[in-house]
Amino acid sequence: MDQAKLDYYLMRAQEFLNSKRLESEELGYKTETATILADARSAVLSADREWLPLVKKGLNANLASWQSKDLLERWFERESVDALSALRALWVDDDTIPPGKRLRDCLKWVPQRLDYKDSEFNFGGVNRRLRPFSTLLMALGPQRYPPFKFKQFNELQQYLRYPVPPQGADEGTTYEHALEFLDGIRKRARELGFVKPHNLLEAQSIVFRWRYIMRLDLLADNLTFEDAEFLYRIKRLLEDKKQVIFQGPPGTGKTYVARELAKCLAGSEDRVELVQFHPSYAYEDFVQGFRPTVDKKTKQAGFELRDGPLLDLAEAARKEMDASAKENREPENYFLIIDEINRGNLAKVFGELYFLLEYRGPKNKMRLQYSNEADAKFSMPENLYIIGTMNTADRSIALVDAALRRRFYFVPFHPAEWPIEGLLGRYLDKKEVQGMGWVVKFVEDANKKLGEQQRDAAIGPSYFMKKDLDKEMAERIWEYNVLPYLEEQLYGKSTTLSEIKALWQALWPDANSDSEAPDAGDGEQGGFGEPAPGSGDA
Repeated sequence: MDQAKLDYYLMRAQEFLNSKRLESEELGYKTETATILADARSAVLSADREWLPLVKKGLNANLASWQSKDLLERWFERESVDALSALRALWVDDDTIPPGKRLRDCLKWVPQRLDYKDSEFNFGGVNRRLRPFSTLLMALGPQRYPPFKFKQFNELQQYLRYPVPPQGADEGTTYEHALEFLDGIRKRARELGFVKPHNLLEAQSIVFRWRYIMRLDLLADNLTFEDAEFLYRIKRLLEDKKQVIFQGPPGTGKTYVARELAKCLAGSEDRVELVQFHPSYAYEDFVQGFRPTVDKKTKQAGFELRDGPLLDLAEAARKEMDASAKENREPENYFLIIDEINRGNLAKVFGELYFLLEYRGPKNKMRLQYSNEADAKFSMPENLYIIGTMNTADRSIALVDAALRRRFYFVPFHPAEWPIEGLLGRYLDKKEVQGMGWVVKFVEDANKKLGEQQRDAAIGPSYFMKKDLDKEMAERIWEYNVLPYLEEQLYGKSTTLSEIKALWQALWPDANSDSEAPDAGDGEQGGFGEPAPGSGDA
């Protein structure tokens, strides 16, 4: 096992292990299932005729899968004698019998094919058989014998470079291999000074939830970042102030990262809303305002008060806060993404929300400007987060006032700085795009020429982040996307612009051959490339 990776994983797992999610999403229903199965075991070993309903109730579909549960229940009913023999072998009252032998002795009684809807269904295969019978093993104590799911164990073992079970291993060997893996996780946590996981069930729970625990690391890999630290920093900033703004030149992936990060932290795209500010966007569009309407019966025109995207999302977030408090669990998070936030008249769009952005929770309420009722006061829920994007090449950035800046953290996205630096090269390597290293060099060298004085005119990597990038596509992007942008940003700075044009021509693959390098403005190309992650004004 890669111990460095295991240590990192255990460090990341502590937030989950010490949260309400461990109990509400993992331990609670498993412990309840084990209690039911313990009663079923007593009934089986004592030859109680009521054993079957208890076994059915304990064969939790969340652990055994609905198909396995259905198949086994039918088999238990039809072949009750063999079923009892199998369960007695699994649950025999002898602590000296290891779990692998229990499973092997039990599964001798279970056919490889089971009847299902007037036909036979294949019930062979280690994973298909082990998953439901490891669930039944919880009757002996879930802290000793937690349930098994092949996919989650296999994925995490590969990530940690833990040896897989030997080829051809049966259910008993595979399960004991999984228990050794869990025990190794538990022991290493103790060596590192962590209190949890302190038993195999808690260790198994962080195996089942490993993708949730490592979600930012997996997202960083998807975004082609060198590591996930940048995303963890943003998460900490959001936890502190509840709102951040990504700022930088166009083509640095601000909007793409904002959307992907929001979906990741929210856990569902349904809890993420995106709006885009522009000069005509107003408070009435964003918060609340009167909108024209026509009465369906009288056909008379009129106006009605309608909530904007902020109030709609805030109401959904508030309902989630109330539900989670009743159910004693962590609330789900909601995210509002404001694209091009600096293009709106922010003081007018936000209005009294300047106060509510800073002071969250039900104790801090304020009457909205269109609300006349004395009790109709609004508060910003704690689980509603805001991510804005700001194009620093846009001159309207001057409209962002100090009051807003104090309420947001500002996160730079710059091509020459971590984590955007080197992003284009990593992306092309990941997509196995060959022969385009000269484009990477051009972007890096051009941004060096722009330097600190013109850093907001830097060329973002996502212009060229196309999985099928080739020489012709690169020419189109340069001529119709990058060059017009530079001509606008470098207006009146002809020397710098000429140097960058010359750099493009010098790096063109055919520059030293008989063919001539493309002269910007003379070429004519058709077609469109794949939209790149993070491309666009943001």
